Amino acid sequence: MKLEKFEVPGLAHYSYIISSQGAAAVVDPQRDVAPYMHYARRHGLTLRYVLETHIHADYASGALELARLSGAELWLSGHDEGEDYAYQFPHHEFRDGETLEFGEVSLRALHTPGHTPEHLSFLVYDRTRSQEQAVAILSGDFVLVGSLGRPDLLGEAAKRRLAGALYASVHEGLAGLQDGVEVHPAHGAGTLCGSGVGERDASTLGYERAGNPYFQSMPRETFISRILATVPPFPDYYRRMKRLNSDGPPAMGSFSGNRPLGLGEFRVAMEQAVVVDLRRPEAFGGAHIAGAFNIGAGQNLSMWAAWMLPADRDLVLVGEETTDMGEAVRALARVGLDRVRGSLEGGMRTWIEAGLPLAHTPQMAVGELHACQRHARAGVFVLDVRSNEEWKHGHIAGATHQMAGELAGHLGDLPRDRTLYVVCGSGYRSSVAISLLQREGFTDLVNVVGGMGAWNAQRLPVTIGTEPTPPAPSVAQCC
Repeated sequence: MKLEKFEVPGLAHYSYIISSQGAAAVVDPQRDVAPYMHYARRHGLTLRYVLETHIHADYASGALELARLSGAELWLSGHDEGEDYAYQFPHHEFRDGETLEFGEVSLRALHTPGHTPEHLSFLVYDRTRSQEQAVAILSGDFVLVGSLGRPDLLGEAAKRRLAGALYASVHEGLAGLQDGVEVHPAHGAGTLCGSGVGERDASTLGYERAGNPYFQSMPRETFISRILATVPPFPDYYRRMKRLNSDGPPAMGSFSGNRPLGLGEFRVAMEQAVVVDLRRPEAFGGAHIAGAFNIGAGQNLSMWAAWMLPADRDLVLVGEETTDMGEAVRALARVGLDRVRGSLEGGMRTWIEAGLPLAHTPQMAVGELHACQRHARAGVFVLDVRSNEEWKHGHIAGATHQMAGELAGHLGDLPRDRTLYVVCGSGYRSSVAISLLQREGFTDLVNVVGGMGAWNAQRLPVTIGTEPTPPAPSVAQCC
């Protein structure tokens, strides 16, 4: 038996191929399924089964398309009847206690509700070693390394019920399994599907029983209160993704956004589409198309595009000449953003050389911001758009905190008659936030390049705490 992990770093997503004697099953596949097909061909495997632990909320599933392309059987949870989200396409209903066998591998379904009502975990048995003792559990979003999956995906009315189910799944559902069972989750550090997830990509039940705070003995109501108090921010796109995955995402072969657009065609498309600038923050600040979102290409594109971009609008892309637009289109498709019309041929250089209008965002080094703070006669308005955890572990004194992904819902809390100095960890998220603010009519914005990473590298002072600082009074500033 062989277990192979596939990772999508920006989404902190893990999927798996389990293989034995030339047959294989894929668990929790990503939207772009080519890596599984290539792996199977390279290793002489037949993809026999495609499984999912649950209806995912943070990425678009590739399960339906992979089953269609490979001819594999689709085995999905049979515990979704009557729930808010249920699979709407044909599949084998995999139920608690049922076993799937291929080669020398057995996969037994274990119903582990809590993160979602229908959630399954898969106990993996290598029959060459033992038919009674599982060697691993593919835990999906149930057990994460050092944490558990969040139980609030279905809203306020259901979260206490699901948290109670999660308690039972941990303290009853796993009770008979040995400490040596390996734990392979669907997500790692950086996911918003749970809080406090460890940096390791796998664990064991013994390790979790010893160190995971939610495995410790406590009353049910204490467990519920604790886990609900620690859930991460709730991305609005999760509801859209749940519906997409329950209905079944369209095949990626049915659309193609990876095509170059000449300048004229690009400008026509812009009239109805949203422009997404894939360049680095410094390049975006130097010159960009007015109204463009800046979400840099790379591993963070999927998550921040899902947070920021409207799913009901066409998208057109612009980058450097060297930007891999094919990978950018795939990254957007991983979060269900399929309406990409194409990208500007030649990148931003084409726009600049045509003499077309440009917008700019001032950039400021951390030392300049600190000097501005020291010499200002009034408070400098610093907007920190990092996560709650990052803020809690150190921020600039006097800063106002609002996580970038939730910024659109709090625009009324920000002054429009002052300069906003926007800071994050490195300058990436602050540029994302600034591009949103510019689209919403904010005009006096400065991106703090290098962010808190550069601030800390310069050993500039920080404040430790959890409570956001209220905005400074609206008066004249020196910077």
